[in-house]
Amino acid sequence: MYKLNFLLYPNVQNYHITKEESLNVLSNNDTFYELKKEFIAKYNFNDLKTIDFSKAGVLGLLLDLKGKIAVSKGESEAIIQAAQEYEKLGLEITWLELKKDGSVDLDILEKSKFDFIFISSYVMDTFVKTQLKDIKKLSSAKIISNCSANFDENCDIAIFDSYKICGYTSNAIILFNDEFEEQNIANLDSIAVKLTFEALKEQKFNTSNKEIFIEELQAIFKEDLYFFVDSKTTLDYSLHFGLKAIKARELIRTLSLSNILITNGEGCSLGLSKPSRIIQSMGYDELTSRNAISISFNEEYTKEDIQKISKHFYKKYRQIRVLNEQ
Repeated sequence: MYKLNFLLYPNVQNYHITKEESLNVLSNNDTFYELKKEFIAKYNFNDLKTIDFSKAGVLGLLLDLKGKIAVSKGESEAIIQAAQEYEKLGLEITWLELKKDGSVDLDILEKSKFDFIFISSYVMDTFVKTQLKDIKKLSSAKIISNCSANFDENCDIAIFDSYKICGYTSNAIILFNDEFEEQNIANLDSIAVKLTFEALKEQKFNTSNKEIFIEELQAIFKEDLYFFVDSKTTLDYSLHFGLKAIKARELIRTLSLSNILITNGEGCSLGLSKPSRIIQSMGYDELTSRNAISISFNEEYTKEDIQKISKHFYKKYRQIRVLNEQ
């Protein structure tokens, strides 16, 4: 199997959970507190909490924040939906738009002051990088980042999306310092904390495949392949491109039968059957956003493997185009 979608679909592993890892208000919960101590120390935070990483769960997080909030349109679906719901309550959100090149427009940070900014070190789907250290120069706001695909030490509050990291729970782990009250132990999802931390310790990325894939795909697809974003601006273990005249879901389904797994973006990975919201936020129409393909690498492939995969991509692509043109 060639798993080229691991940043949005995790490599699910078997985990062993013991009764000592359960939480009990009548016990000292040493096993959990040792795990928690190790987790927050690894990323240099003081505390953690867990939330359901959904519209409702993130809305609760927003309501706990006191101050003026900005949200990048390059964030996860749960954050975007929660921010929209926050606005429906009559509360204010300032949106950071995406530019045509896929980067986040930061101009408003020079004109307005914020207390919190939801912005990650990468944009969802395209994985275009955002330099959080540059945001620190523009704003004194605390930066809240989804760190599931890349951890940037410049964030002030880190979110780890358990679903994308381990695949077993929809909860998220929030690492923080003094921004929230300590969470009641009965409300902590200790299993999510354990599984997420175990998966993070095993998380690996491959940076040697990307350029070879670009060369092979361009050589085979020629003018049928194009790029929504400059590949040099994206995470080194990700590649985003478009294929003309087909819908990504057609290729995703066809390639999965050959054990080659790819994705169109987060809307695809969450089972929403939606084209990339990110591409549409960059100014493209819905039809064009359906051309988008996102792949990522956590294993090293030989050049022969990459040539084989690329040729299979093209074979299935041509078959789909012929069928669509009949």
